[in-house]
Amino acid sequence: MAEPQNGDIPDTLTAAELGMWQAFRSGSTYDLRARDPLRDDPFAPTVWGAERSVDARVVARLLLSGPRARPGRVAALKLRGVRITGTLDLAGGRVAPYVELTGCRLENEVVLPECHFTTLRMVGCAVPRLEAARLRTEGDLHLPRCRIERGIRLTDAHIGTDLLLNQIELGADRQGRALAGDGLTVAQDLQAEMVEARGELSLRGAKVGGSMSLRGSRLRAGRGRRALNAPQLTVERTLYMTEAWVSVDTGDQGTTPPYGTVMAPTPAHGSRSQIFECRGGVRLDDGRFGDAVDLHKARFVLAPHEELSLRRIVAPELRFNAERPEEGRVVLNGAKVVTLIDVSTSWPGPGGLAMGGFVYENLVPYGHFPLSRRLE
Repeated sequence: MAEPQNGDIPDTLTAAELGMWQAFRSGSTYDLRARDPLRDDPFAPTVWGAERSVDARVVARLLLSGPRARPGRVAALKLRGVRITGTLDLAGGRVAPYVELTGCRLENEVVLPECHFTTLRMVGCAVPRLEAARLRTEGDLHLPRCRIERGIRLTDAHIGTDLLLNQIELGADRQGRALAGDGLTVAQDLQAEMVEARGELSLRGAKVGGSMSLRGSRLRAGRGRRALNAPQLTVERTLYMTEAWVSVDTGDQGTTPPYGTVMAPTPAHGSRSQIFECRGGVRLDDGRFGDAVDLHKARFVLAPHEELSLRRIVAPELRFNAERPEEGRVVLNGAKVVTLIDVSTSWPGPGGLAMGGFVYENLVPYGHFPLSRRLE
């Protein structure tokens, strides 16, 4: 097939691909929804036929060497309710156009190692797997409400502004990891609120330039792995492992308490709180946190051999007001915090706490917590 010049259209495109090509040149949204909730649900078992399908190779051509924009317009790929067949492989490429996929189905994994984007948004999409080691974006990477069956690889990726993973559902890869993000760098905030993960979140040596929020998320460890494995994590502001507010009617995430709130107020009418829950070990050893580590109402379900490990962390504030773990250990050996905010009922029972070398300067108990009880 001859390469198109200045907007010339290849003669082998299907009707759906032709519409996508033309929409790309004008920067408009190409919408193939059926306007039926069940038929438009990318996670439902309904079949999306050829009339709503485009070839991944045509998508790649548009993104890597697409036609010029129409006069007075900016070229962009904006797809809604589209099925992408084949493997979308952009490895090593530089993608200049803005990319936004909403409510789409991707037949095979998305391959983005060493790829360079401006901004990439995939909202509410069904994706078998996302391979994006050493990905670079100048702006955001947004993946909210997606369902990614075999997990995400973002090893050594660099996100220019925000990484948004809110309400994403993640399965595990063959190594039991739902998110492989060792060495990940996020220039601003990492929001992973109300995540459902069935596998380890691995963020060893990751760096976040703003806050990192896991509000309302539910993490489940894979076999032989931790639920959250993030030693040497650096967060310039606050790490939130707290509750989120959820609409009772829609299940959508609502307004969360403002940053810095120690004890959250009662959720507004029509909403409920969803606590952060972690089933499996947590390792935050040697982490550095610029403002605080907040564990308000967090639930840690540990096996007898598992730990909530905060060895040698450094933070101005540790808000240890989680639910008391029934099993496992809380380890604070060598940790250094300026202010410890805690609740008497959060600390584990005899044999469940290790705190050799733990140093704090100020103590702010929430509620009645006399010295005798603390020593006990």
